[in-house]
Amino acid sequence: MYNFFRKIFKSNKKLTPKDSSFLSIYNNTEVSKLFEAISNFNNTSELRYVGGCVRKILNQEDVDDIDLAVNLNPNQIKECLQSNSIKFFETGIKHGTITANIGQKNFEITSLREDLDTDGRHAKVKYTSDWLKDSSRRDFTINSIYADKDGNLFDPNGGVKHLEEGRVIFIGNADKRIQEDYLRILRYIRFFISYSNHTHNSSVKKSIKQNIAGVANLSKERLMSELKKIILSKYFLQLSKDSFSLEILTTIFPQLVNLNNLEKINEYSKNIFYKKTFIFLISYLIIDETDNANYFLFKYNLSNEDKKRVKFLIENFELFSEKDYFNKKSLQRIFYFYNKSYVIDLLDLKIFNSKKAPKKLIELKKYFEQFEKPIFPLKSQDLLEKYKLKEGKEFGQKIRLLEDLWLNNSFKISNKEIDNVFRN
Repeated sequence: MYNFFRKIFKSNKKLTPKDSSFLSIYNNTEVSKLFEAISNFNNTSELRYVGGCVRKILNQEDVDDIDLAVNLNPNQIKECLQSNSIKFFETGIKHGTITANIGQKNFEITSLREDLDTDGRHAKVKYTSDWLKDSSRRDFTINSIYADKDGNLFDPNGGVKHLEEGRVIFIGNADKRIQEDYLRILRYIRFFISYSNHTHNSSVKKSIKQNIAGVANLSKERLMSELKKIILSKYFLQLSKDSFSLEILTTIFPQLVNLNNLEKINEYSKNIFYKKTFIFLISYLIIDETDNANYFLFKYNLSNEDKKRVKFLIENFELFSEKDYFNKKSLQRIFYFYNKSYVIDLLDLKIFNSKKAPKKLIELKKYFEQFEKPIFPLKSQDLLEKYKLKEGKEFGQKIRLLEDLWLNNSFKISNKEIDNVFRN
């Protein structure tokens, strides 16, 4: 799906009010069904692209989702979708968002709205049909650009110009925008490292510092979601050159103790950085000789599988200083009991923490990237019959001993070794 969208969302080199990319979306995705359904609902109903979708197309970026705005309220959206036999979900209906599902793709459709009252986390909203009022309650000018199906832009806050100039500007008063939703502090950091060609505005820096305590009121889920977007941003490594963004991020997430090391990672690590998963990258940023990483896992809610992966790296990091820890035989054991991705992450963690990328580790990594998990060749039933034994604790211990011998001998075991185990 990502490659599919990547082919479609290519824009002309120059930013123009009318971009053929929008027509490509309309002609090559199921979004056309939504535009047709909404436009036929009544005489004034209208659907437009909005936010990240428009911003990324204009900036010639890859886009993997389509966000839409409509001048209908949520009940009208549901009525419209139902009458056109389009499936939908109401997961974001409290915020005026309905998710339409066509084929294998989801499209978020959000009603135009005004924020009547906010507490830094949630907002009481009033639905409107006024596009200008909807744009005024958004966070940054570059996120308040709308486009119709033909690519005609509605840009009431000058977002296109700011995108061209590389400026990340709050709509209206920065204090007010931040106090409406303190997550905007982190969103500012993400957009700044991704789009800005300028230094931070001094008044914006002041607003962020004065309001940063409000971040404590946000849910851990929202914080982690935004942190993931920041770390997976293709400009994340540029964070090391921005002292203010580093300061803010470490204030909000003090467990990211290795953030300052980004500036010093070796060239090999830089080249593979954006190919690594979020769980590996967060592990690299939080793991040190203390219990810092375990505290991070306690504080933030990760899936059981993600926690398992981080804990695996924590436990093995403690053994990094042992002589000959990184050798083929010991890593083969890890490979067998875990899987390929665990071993690759372990090697990369060591490489990321090395001043220069060790050739030995890179060669080991290449070996295990091609390595396939071996299958223990001995069958319990065959052994029971051959040695006329019965199942039980003693037999289980001998099987584990055989497996251990097989592992220690690079997945080889002789008949003599098998005989010695069962006849002694």
